[in-house]
Amino acid sequence: MKVCFLGTNGWYDTKTGNTTCVFVETKNEYIIFDAGNGFYKIDKYIKNKKPIYLFLSHYHLDHIIGLHTLAKFVFKQGMDIYGPPGLKKLFQGVINVPYTIPIAHLKMRIGLHEITGPSLPAGIIYKPLKHSVPCYGYRLYSEGKTIAFCTDTGVCGNLLHLAKDADLLISECSLKKGQKNDAWPHLNPESASRVAKEAKAKKLALVHFDAGLYLDSNDRMQAGKESRKIFRNTLIGRDNLKITV
Repeated sequence: MKVCFLGTNGWYDTKTGNTTCVFVETKNEYIIFDAGNGFYKIDKYIKNKKPIYLFLSHYHLDHIIGLHTLAKFVFKQGMDIYGPPGLKKLFQGVINVPYTIPIAHLKMRIGLHEITGPSLPAGIIYKPLKHSVPCYGYRLYSEGKTIAFCTDTGVCGNLLHLAKDADLLISECSLKKGQKNDAWPHLNPESASRVAKEAKAKKLALVHFDAGLYLDSNDRMQAGKESRKIFRNTLIGRDNLKITV
């Protein structure tokens, strides 16, 4: 599987990066996790008619703001979007006039699927995570490899379940060393790396760096140093970084 980190910031865009979006290409499909402002880049990577699936973790703006760029895309196969309950309400409200072009006027088919049970495309499972609003993490199995995508969460059992034995755990790192906020749960470098270690993941990629805390790449590098003290195989997500799993 090919992975490209299209957006690695949390909260808002800075010179360091766009807000969260991760693009995965398998032999049979394109998988996109979250639609922060990095979402606008997906047409650089979608080159054929394989199915396109977008999985949204939750509806805070930094994870959906890129949806207003749906109007630029003309993928003949269309796109199927999955997310927690409230997805259709989102498209009736924020992704609609007067804020952006309504779904009925887009140039391609959009399928909206609110996740309330186990019915998901083959190879994908989800679990609710620990955040201030309903938020889902995802686990993708394809080509004999597993990728877990878990952002905007505190440490919880479902996070460990999704990360278990993953070839790649893509985890948020909103907070800095030692920081904690029980009212608005997020991870710091130590907690993300402990999860990776306990879950026996093979590799950890840190993303969703709070733009108000991680002001430049040096701050991210320091987070990597802290993480590697606990989990050696940690990489720092940066916009447009490409890896193979």
